[in-house]
Amino acid sequence: MTDNNSLQDCLNTAYYYLSYRPRSEGEIRQWLHRRGFANEVAEKTIVKLREQNLIDDLTFAQFWKDNRLSFRPKSKRLIKKELRDKKVAAEIIEQVTEDIDDEEIAYKLGSSRMPALAYLDYPDFYRRLSSYLAYRGFSYEVIKHTAALVWQEREEG
Repeated sequence: MTDNNSLQDCLNTAYYYLSYRPRSEGEIRQWLHRRGFANEVAEKTIVKLREQNLIDDLTFAQFWKDNRLSFRPKSKRLIKKELRDKKVAAEIIEQVTEDIDDEEIAYKLGSSRMPALAYLDYPDFYRRLSSYLAYRGFSYEVIKHTAALVWQEREEG
C-alpha cells in the first residue's frame, strides 16, 4: 500500500513538473531524486510516463532547439551544451542539431541589431556586435564574417 501511494505521489510530482514545459528524462529523474523519491519508484514513474508519451528525449530535444532558434537564437555549440546539461543523450543531440547553420543565425541576429548600431563607426560597431554574438556562443570566424557582411550591407544601403 505504501509503495502504491509513493508511486502515485511520484507520478503526481512528475505531472506537476511536466505541466510547465516538456522535460528530458534526465531532468525528470533528477527532479524526482531531489524530491526524495527512491530510485525504484522514480524508475517506475519514468516507465509510466514513457508509456503515456509524456517523455521522449528526441521530441524534447527538437522542441528545445526549435524554441531556442525562434525566441532566443544561440549558436549550435550553445544549444548542444544546453541539451547536454538537460541530460539528453549525445546521439540525440547530434541528430537534432545537425541542420543548424551558425552563419545564417548569426547573420539574422546581426541584421536585427543593425538599427541600434547604425550610428557607430566600424570599430565600435564591430566591438558591440561581436560581444552580442559571442554572448550567444558564436565562434570568432562566424562573428568576423557576419560583422563584415552586415557592415558592407550598411555601407551599400
